[in-house]
Amino acid sequence: MAKAKMPLPPMEALRDLIDREGRLAVRVTPGARGEALEIVGGRLMAKVRAKPEDGKANEAVRILLAAALGLAASRVELLGGVTSRQKQFHVKLPTRAGEGDHAQHGGEASASSPEGW
Repeated sequence: MAKAKMPLPPMEALRDLIDREGRLAVRVTPGARGEALEIVGGRLMAKVRAKPEDGKANEAVRILLAAALGLAASRVELLGGVTSRQKQFHVKLPTRAGEGDHAQHGGEASASSPEGW
């Protein structure tokens, strides 16, 4: 009989942990009995079944984060901590209505922007 999945934190709570540059810090436990994300003391903890071999655990965390955030896995990228339990991911969130090009380009005005005229 399969174990029930542990509920994921609310999507908004996860998004609140992402900084302005799109970085998300995660403490990872590879080789766990199950897969889970939880917020403990304002920090995100991830547990994945995959072993820390050949990047398998990193990939499992990336896919778990994407699913919990409602994003395609291609929008979550490992920035640092390849061999560490402390990892940092870059999350490409869709722009929110009203933010336009300014948010998409890291705060820089786009070439078609009238800013600077």
